[in-house]
Amino acid sequence: MFRGGLTASHLQFWRPSEVAEARAWLEPVGNRWFNVERQPMHWPPSKQLWITIIGLLLSLGIPQLPLGGLGSHLLGGSHLLGQEILWWAAIVLMFGYVLLVEKRRLASVGLKKPRIWEVVLAIIFGSLMVASIALIYTLIFPLLHLRMNASAMAALLKTPFWYRLILVTRAAVSEELLFRGYPIERLLELTRNRWVAGIVPWAAFTVAHLSFWGWAQLIVAGYGGLVLTVLYLWRRNLWANMLAHWIADGAGFLLPR
Repeated sequence: MFRGGLTASHLQFWRPSEVAEARAWLEPVGNRWFNVERQPMHWPPSKQLWITIIGLLLSLGIPQLPLGGLGSHLLGGSHLLGQEILWWAAIVLMFGYVLLVEKRRLASVGLKKPRIWEVVLAIIFGSLMVASIALIYTLIFPLLHLRMNASAMAALLKTPFWYRLILVTRAAVSEELLFRGYPIERLLELTRNRWVAGIVPWAAFTVAHLSFWGWAQLIVAGYGGLVLTVLYLWRRNLWANMLAHWIADGAGFLLPR
């Protein structure tokens, strides 16, 4: 018996392409979107290339914009959530682009169920980042006569805990999707080169932290981005990366001081 009540006697009169299409649409929505990679729509090669290039420009270009400031302006500049609204819109935009324009599952950007040991690995990577970044601040910065952007950090720590929780969660989701999951996967498909697929998003991620945190923070952002890039290239699981990222940022912005 075929799912949906169709029997073999029904299917014998269908062309193979019709059978394949019926199976694809009758499988559960959760499986179609999250679990097993679905092949992209059969665009002509040139059109598929441009769809991927546009996706990469969106993924790596949108985070370079002053989304926080623009969002605050939209909400009148007085509400903290204005800093986050356009970032969440960017997340929805990229998920929509994958599902509706590329016609692919979210598994194609690494959003698939993590194994238990991948969760453990994410916790280990996140904890290592916390310890390593602490060493950067206490040893590397003094050695190079650098200082963190204390005013920016103080301003963030003065905000309510609920806002910092939203901020840390949004950063983990948006940055891992826009700088790891989508661009690394698509660049791997285009170039078949792990170095290119890792370095290009890593550089964009590092530079994106310049406008708010300043030049000294590029060392921290570059190091954190490198660790998260290695984790993604190793496991290709976006949930694991989000968890590791959340642990690293949460230690800096959520723990009492």
